[in-house]
Amino acid sequence: ACSALGVAQLDSVIISPPPVEDGTNLSLEYLQPYWKELENLVQNKKIVAIGASDLDKTLLEQLYLWAQVKPSSNQVNLASCCVMPPDLTAFAKECDIQLLTHNDPKELLCEASFQEVLQESIQNMKANKWIPLWLLRYSVIVKSRGIIKSKGYIIQAKRNAS
Repeated sequence: ACSALGVAQLDSVIISPPPVEDGTNLSLEYLQPYWKELENLVQNKKIVAIGASDLDKTLLEQLYLWAQVKPSSNQVNLASCCVMPPDLTAFAKECDIQLLTHNDPKELLCEASFQEVLQESIQNMKANKWIPLWLLRYSVIVKSRGIIKSKGYIIQAKRNAS
């Protein structure tokens, strides 16, 4: 992301963990490898602050207690609540975690939509052989003015050999 955006450091990264399998709840154990990688980037001065998305009070507290680099924010999807849960609000206030809202769908870009865009964009492309690995949405904001300078997406995909 830094090289694609032409910057040395990102001010804030909010992770939205990949969807878990049906019937499985998001857990601290599931989050830990992703969070450890973000902590490494903070320690290497590539990221200033890290946050999470869609964690309930229990999971946010578990992450906070376990993490070396504490979450600075937690985004809550407006579709899941119109009023912030009081226990989440109290915990966030106590631990100085900023609560933010978003209205993103659970999956920003599904495999079928990605392949459709590829097929439309690049002729003679065997789009069905490509799968998205991760998607990053970014906004570049002019700090002193709060103006969005640019925004967009960066995606990493891989092509299956078969």
